[in-house]
Amino acid sequence: MHKQSVTAEDVARRAGVSRAVVSRALSNNGSISPATRERVLQVAEELGYQVNFLAQGLNRRRSHLIGVIVSRINDPFRSSLLDGLLGEIQRNGFQALVTEIRSEQELAETLRHFTQFRVSGVIVTSGKPPEALVNECVQQHIPVVGINRQPDIPGVDYVCSDNAAGAVLAAEQLVNSGCKHFGWLNNHSSTWAGRMRGEAFRQALIERGVVEQNLASLLCEEEGYEGGWQAAAAVTQIPDGIFCANAQLACGFLDGMRQRGKYAPQDFQLIGFDNTPQTAQYSYRLTTLNQDVAEISRLALAHLLERARTPAQPSRTSWVKVNLIHRHTSISLT
Repeated sequence: MHKQSVTAEDVARRAGVSRAVVSRALSNNGSISPATRERVLQVAEELGYQVNFLAQGLNRRRSHLIGVIVSRINDPFRSSLLDGLLGEIQRNGFQALVTEIRSEQELAETLRHFTQFRVSGVIVTSGKPPEALVNECVQQHIPVVGINRQPDIPGVDYVCSDNAAGAVLAAEQLVNSGCKHFGWLNNHSSTWAGRMRGEAFRQALIERGVVEQNLASLLCEEEGYEGGWQAAAAVTQIPDGIFCANAQLACGFLDGMRQRGKYAPQDFQLIGFDNTPQTAQYSYRLTTLNQDVAEISRLALAHLLERARTPAQPSRTSWVKVNLIHRHTSISLT
């Protein structure tokens, strides 16, 4: 008998049990004696039977898949977040269906495809999903969780790093180390999380007596490292203390300033956000805010599973603590 032709009915017939017993044995779900489960598993192995989880999902209206939507997967923080999510998904007995998107249109198409696959849940790490499609997921009892997304769609849960608290830590570090003129570095097409960090940084500086005239916005056209490099080339008056929306911008800015003969922390102080592996390398040693990827991933899966059990519960947002990692690009206060 060829492996591809083996069915659950074949296993049931050989093991001398019903099709339902085979299902319970293979899914490890339901009442069945250990001896019966062992016999079914042994027969399944002998016949080369493989569980078709997608077909099971079509029969039960759910698959063992969790859809994950990402963009710019080559970004170090996004790739580390994806790695954390994949590990958490697998530990919870699911498999990930990962799709990289490049536009809001692709996001909508992906979300539609995920509903057709009858996924058990969707995690959105990039872009803003159309509310109509999210409502369709909610109506089908497909849980949706957004990571570092703006919490503005009913029926969706969110897990976000505490961006505002991180910005306050950056402001305190720069003010207490003697900076008088400040810069906020971000790109024009910033994410919601990036914009939130910038506004919280501005507010924290004002609360500490810094006047608006001493805070400059260093906005660049490009994202990531290239944007930071361009910002370094374009800035005329270099602020004493600069806070960056993400680590890649910060690394690009550092290298761009080095080309101009300017170095941190002698000529300016710099704080990034993300704490990617690159920021710890000797050539950067960037002071940065650390996002707890493991906790973000854990909470994302926890929210999915809880909403699957109680679909009608109110939306909720979990804020994950960030902490300042002090390295070479800012002055030590101790």
